[in-house]
Amino acid sequence: MVDYHAANNQHSSGGPPTYMEQENDWDRDLLLDPAWEKQQRKTFTAWCNSHLRKAGTQIENIEEDFRDGLKLMLLLEVISGDRLPKPERGKMRVHKINNVNKALDFIASKGVKLVSIGAEEIVDGNAKMTLGMIWTIILRFAIQDISVEETSAKEGLLLWCQRKTAPYKNVNVQNFHISWKDGLAFNALIHRHRPELIDYDKLRKDDAVTNLNNAFEVAEKYLDIPKMLDAEDIVNTARPDEKAIMTYVSSFYHAFSGAQKAETAANRICKVLAVNQENEHLMEDYEKLASDLLEWIRRTIPWLENRTPEKTMAEMQQKLEDFRDYRRVHKPPKVQEKCQLEINFNTLQTKLRLSNRPAFMPSEGRMVSDINGAWHTLEGAEKGYEEWLLNEIRRLERLDHLAEKFRQKAAIHESWTDGKEAMLTQKDYETASLSEVKALLRKHEAFESDLAAHQDRVEQIAAIAQELNELDYYDSPSVNARCQKICDQWDSLGALTQSRRESLERTEKQLESIDELYLEYAKRAAPFNNWMEGAMEDLQDMFIVHNIEEIQGLITAHEQFKSTLPEANKERQAIQAIQAEVQKIAQYNGIKLSGTNPYTTITPESIDSKWEQAQQLVPQRDQALQEELSKQQSNDHLRRKFATQANIVGPWIQTKMEEIGRISIEMNGTLEDQLTNLREYEQSIIEYKPNIDQLEGDHQLIQEALIFDNKYTAYTMEHLRVGWEQLLTTIARTINEIENQILTRDAKGISQEQLHEYRASFNHFDKDHSGALMAEEFKACLISLGYDVENDKQGDAEFARIMGIVDPNNSGAVTFQAFIDFMSRETTDTDTADQVIASFKILAGDKNFITADELRRELPPDQAEYCIARMAPYTGPDGTPGALDYMSFSTALYGESDL
Repeated sequence: MVDYHAANNQHSSGGPPTYMEQENDWDRDLLLDPAWEKQQRKTFTAWCNSHLRKAGTQIENIEEDFRDGLKLMLLLEVISGDRLPKPERGKMRVHKINNVNKALDFIASKGVKLVSIGAEEIVDGNAKMTLGMIWTIILRFAIQDISVEETSAKEGLLLWCQRKTAPYKNVNVQNFHISWKDGLAFNALIHRHRPELIDYDKLRKDDAVTNLNNAFEVAEKYLDIPKMLDAEDIVNTARPDEKAIMTYVSSFYHAFSGAQKAETAANRICKVLAVNQENEHLMEDYEKLASDLLEWIRRTIPWLENRTPEKTMAEMQQKLEDFRDYRRVHKPPKVQEKCQLEINFNTLQTKLRLSNRPAFMPSEGRMVSDINGAWHTLEGAEKGYEEWLLNEIRRLERLDHLAEKFRQKAAIHESWTDGKEAMLTQKDYETASLSEVKALLRKHEAFESDLAAHQDRVEQIAAIAQELNELDYYDSPSVNARCQKICDQWDSLGALTQSRRESLERTEKQLESIDELYLEYAKRAAPFNNWMEGAMEDLQDMFIVHNIEEIQGLITAHEQFKSTLPEANKERQAIQAIQAEVQKIAQYNGIKLSGTNPYTTITPESIDSKWEQAQQLVPQRDQALQEELSKQQSNDHLRRKFATQANIVGPWIQTKMEEIGRISIEMNGTLEDQLTNLREYEQSIIEYKPNIDQLEGDHQLIQEALIFDNKYTAYTMEHLRVGWEQLLTTIARTINEIENQILTRDAKGISQEQLHEYRASFNHFDKDHSGALMAEEFKACLISLGYDVENDKQGDAEFARIMGIVDPNNSGAVTFQAFIDFMSRETTDTDTADQVIASFKILAGDKNFITADELRRELPPDQAEYCIARMAPYTGPDGTPGALDYMSFSTALYGESDL
């Protein structure tokens, strides 16, 4: 027998835990009752065989088959799962005693103190000692571990039976003897767990034998519980054996608890799989969005890196227009996709952390950092492309100006050289008189002066052609050919001029007369004529300026030129006076003139004509300069308009960025308040978009006007675009962080005060307000919260463990989200269905049901109506009209049953 008093003393003195302390009513004398002994023999034998069959054997006679100790040791190994010492296979009494002692020692090692049960009594087949030993084994291995609502063993098993049979009529389990005589309790247990096996409503309380046999047969056939009792023995005994009933009932407990564990395990697996499926869907969405965005970036970068220039301004303007479409139409949706991708990634990582899943690692090349790197490359190419476009437009504009200037100067030069070769090669001096030869010589000298004056124009033409070549002008071959023709002709003119001079000088020795007035006329008319041609060329010269200062400089130069016109007019009058003097002398002396000045082809009429043309070009030049001044003033107005708005928008964006940074570390109100404020803040930022659009319109006007600088502001449209995009991305990220904090709080049951405390601790150690703690800052924060992570071996190991949780990617920094995930994991607990049932029972006044009025009185209206709509009607015998079953509702909340 078991000495329970000794077991109690052993437990209280700090020894190994004992069992079934309430079972101190064991009395071997009761075994003298033949009915009880018969019930125990049958029940204990069946119980032993239910375990021995797992090892492929069984017993027939309980006191005989355990005498050699072999099957006894085998039974203990099966029910405990432990290995006992190797049995002795000898047939002698000493071998049997040794085997039984090994079994008894094993029982004692499990916290059971055996009293008055010796190996010799078992070997001798003592029925009372054998049954007592088996009961001790049953208590230890089948009943002791039963636990229901903080009660264990016999009381726990009794409470379990009462709870399971409470809804059934005519069943009132108060003990393990007479409460089971009518068989209804057995049937109720089976029906409660397997209602399809028992038609409980057809059972009659007065037909105990039928009820018992029905329960025994169903249990054996469908539940794999062997028949351990005889219906007649129970019915015919005034008080059935309690230990036999407890042994049999414990088999029901273990059978049904195993099924419940399987159901719970299945529910847990389903829940885990559902979370996994959702996370996998989010991962697939991320991969697709990342792949599409990277593919768009991959296609766009080569376009932005294409630096093949076009030949004309129109083609380059079209390229610029295509780039504007890219900026306004194609890129903004991709900016949104990139922002949404980061938000989805952060949300997925939060869900993975909350469900204790490993962090999501996107496939190679699709990390957020990879996308940011590709985006950075895209923006670098974009910036370089815009600069290239503008430079190309400037280059083409410069080329067009130079090409037109080249054509004008070449045309003037070609017009001047037309016929010069023929003039230089004629032999008119061979038949001329002396005066005519001298005239020809002086005419030739005047030509040489004219030729020297044109040397500068030829050099200018060559310089312009060289510059066009250096700037890669598309029509350079034709320019080079024309320039080469002019240079070759110029060289030829030089050689012919020299040759004619030599011829005239040889003839001059023979001729003496010369007309000094003609000569003086020719000498003064030639430079004046050249000056007028130069002035006319300058008055018709094209100009290009980029600001008011440059056009004002041209206007000043033009005014200076106009100031020289009176002196030039005096020179013109003096030249004309020489010709008039010639006419006067001729008339006076009766000289018949040939009609032309022999020394020059420049006639007074041509001088007057060119002078008149110059006079007409002056107001035209005035008008052109004034129009350009108006244009530059308009451009300056555009610059000022853009600068005024840019100088407002730029600081506004900077201020908003600083305010968002400040909001992200402050703790004002609940998370929901912060989220609402941030969304309102985001809306206010979005409502500022028309100001950005206005700037875009002003910037377009500036670009269309080919304005390339702005001295009134340091802000460029590119800077403002980047700042605006960063502002939208930052507010979206901040909102996402608050949403993840709410998700964590709700999932972990963290109070608002705890979140404030976490944020205060985090902000205190986040000295640089970066939103993340470095390793040493995080360690200091943990120490302040009471964690033992000091600089010793044990503290370093604990800190390494914590860092592995909060920084799985070894980035060296701990975000606030990771911080609250860790703190919530350390400090929060979860509710259970039993806790919710206990809470409902308090609201119901300790009744097994609750009414709608009680729910509306105790709960908020929306939650009360939620419960009323989903609670099933209560069907227990103690119910009232309108009673609701809060127990099934509570278990359904945790997936233990269906709503």
